[in-house]
Amino acid sequence: MKRKAFTAVAAISMAMMMVSQAAADDNVIKIGIFEPLTGENGGGGTQEAQAADYANEVRPTVTVDGVEYTVELDKVDNKSDKTEAVTAAQKLVSDGVTGVLGTYGSGCAIAAGPTFAEAKVPAIGASCTNPQVTSACDYYFRVCFLDPFQGSVLAQYAWDEGYTKVALIDQIGDDYSMGQAGFFNKKFTELGGEIVTEQQFQTNQSDFKAILTEVKASGAEAVFAPSSITTAPLLLKQAKELGVDLPFMAGDTWYNSTIIENAGAENAEGVVCSTFFDEADTSSQITVDFVNGYKEWLNADDSRIEKNGGDDAIVGNCALMYDAYNVMLDAIESANSLDGEAIKDALAALQTEGVTGKISFDANGDAEKDTAYIDIVENGAFKFLKTVTAE
Repeated sequence: MKRKAFTAVAAISMAMMMVSQAAADDNVIKIGIFEPLTGENGGGGTQEAQAADYANEVRPTVTVDGVEYTVELDKVDNKSDKTEAVTAAQKLVSDGVTGVLGTYGSGCAIAAGPTFAEAKVPAIGASCTNPQVTSACDYYFRVCFLDPFQGSVLAQYAWDEGYTKVALIDQIGDDYSMGQAGFFNKKFTELGGEIVTEQQFQTNQSDFKAILTEVKASGAEAVFAPSSITTAPLLLKQAKELGVDLPFMAGDTWYNSTIIENAGAENAEGVVCSTFFDEADTSSQITVDFVNGYKEWLNADDSRIEKNGGDDAIVGNCALMYDAYNVMLDAIESANSLDGEAIKDALAALQTEGVTGKISFDANGDAEKDTAYIDIVENGAFKFLKTVTAE
């Protein structure tokens, strides 16, 4: 069995090298876009993939050893599923990609990591925030901050707002959701707060009335519910229907205008979430240029607006994908090579500035970031509330 597995891996690696050589001969390299284009996380994955399209139009080439290569995006759909994620990752390897960007959803990133590492294909996550994404894979990097930071930031926010009793709602088996809930729990209780109930739901569950009834009876003063953009509107609408008049808090996935649209502005009012990026931040010219350029690009095609959630609002994961694309190309040029290991080493040493701030990586491949934005929904739109810096 082990020999067969080794032979299969060797065959994939050989195929990858052959395709890579053919691509290089044509002065074309492929960058894999590893995203959930369908399934529970399809909305966020589609937004990230589209941001990669924009980045590719802005910077369509990369120069290695004096040769200019055209960058071609190779998109695969991991379908928001861990098993499908491995299959999608294997396809990218067999396609001979030089590097990979994505994925939206930590579980799929964790599942695919060994495939990329075995083939020595460096990957950069835009918004996959669970610590296991990089801790278990030397070839995975990411440009976002992590769940421990998000969970701690939101716990600190809740405590500072005067909440002493909070209810948790998280998704069973989802690394992102359960991870953030755990980190929030740890920090909030350390501060002196109490988690009065933790309610969990299954993937693809749509009826939350029993869970919300328990929350209502728990004596909670607020709710922390790290979940997907598919689940969020259902929770908010059903909470209002049951008279659960409590402030909801969540992580970066909730910073998305589609949640307000699908939940209804009146149901989303007062929602607080952490995010990687706020388009209203004008402190950096790089950020201003990105916001202006991306909005112009989105509005040039109605289909782009549709994929973005129905408007031209720029959510954090799109800005992060733009940064991830440029970081990958910077690393390729810094390595002056198309060799995966050389690119990985270049990523580890890279220091640059992106639209989401300064980017460098620690020993695990995690972005060394210490600041998060906190936004609140007011009058049907996200409004910047404050920045929080890690202690």
